[in-house]
Amino acid sequence: MHRAPDLDDAEQTFTRYEQIRPRLPRAVRCGPATPVASLRQIAGDADAFVFDAFGVLNVGDTPIPGARTCVDALREAGKQVRVLTNAASYDHAGACAKFGRLGFDFAGHEIITSRDATLRHLRGRRWGVIAAPDDRLADLGVEAVRLPGDGPLPEGIEGILFLSAADWTAERHARLEAGLRARPLPVLVANADLVAPRGQSLSREPGYYGHLLLDRTPAPVRFFGKPFPEVYDLAEHSLPGIARERIVMCGDTLHTDILGAQAHGWKTALITRDGLFAGLETAPFVRRSRISPDWTLERI
Repeated sequence: MHRAPDLDDAEQTFTRYEQIRPRLPRAVRCGPATPVASLRQIAGDADAFVFDAFGVLNVGDTPIPGARTCVDALREAGKQVRVLTNAASYDHAGACAKFGRLGFDFAGHEIITSRDATLRHLRGRRWGVIAAPDDRLADLGVEAVRLPGDGPLPEGIEGILFLSAADWTAERHARLEAGLRARPLPVLVANADLVAPRGQSLSREPGYYGHLLLDRTPAPVRFFGKPFPEVYDLAEHSLPGIARERIVMCGDTLHTDILGAQAHGWKTALITRDGLFAGLETAPFVRRSRISPDWTLERI
């Protein structure tokens, strides 16, 4: 059995992303990135700017200084703005409310989540759901039952929907693995991230556990969210008339934000100060991964 990887810092997380690289989209650009001081410096190269949340707009429940000012300035310059987030722990209304609490003025159609993309691919099975305790699951539109805190997989479920790792534990995951080895149900992972920056630490996200399932069980696992294409398709659908090469993805993670956007034909800007690579020089990671953004900057 594969050992569960330690993902306590950027180096360990980067190493794990490289281990699962064959499961991710392919990089399509390897030229050098251009450092810039602000997104406003490259505004003429784009008609739309798409922002990751963690590490770009906010860290946990704290907005990043200057982010709101930059978003407002781009909007005033006639640019379309969108948020593209792998957060799947709450429904679309909850996502909108969160950004409002952070002080951002995004309309509902300007926020695209990996949960939105996942729900579009749910079918009429009876799903066992892994979700945050306060998630009412009212938006699922299918028959669903929460997985129990202990014990075997419930009889009668036909698939697993993994929305949140908020209260997920190693013990619960071991029971899920055992159940899926005995009964390899399809698994939909609604957040493809391995980790998320939470102040001075990294939290393990559903993608971390989904890849363990692929390592250790015969269950078919499908991931939604960056770097996989469904969320980029949703974002493009919300930007009619804008060519792919005129969209800039602004994110803090090479293997999700940057890789997925490149595979979709977008331009990319790696934000370095507050996200996964906070306090680190990013150039060695770019060279090792051969995932090179078009631009790099500390903050938007």
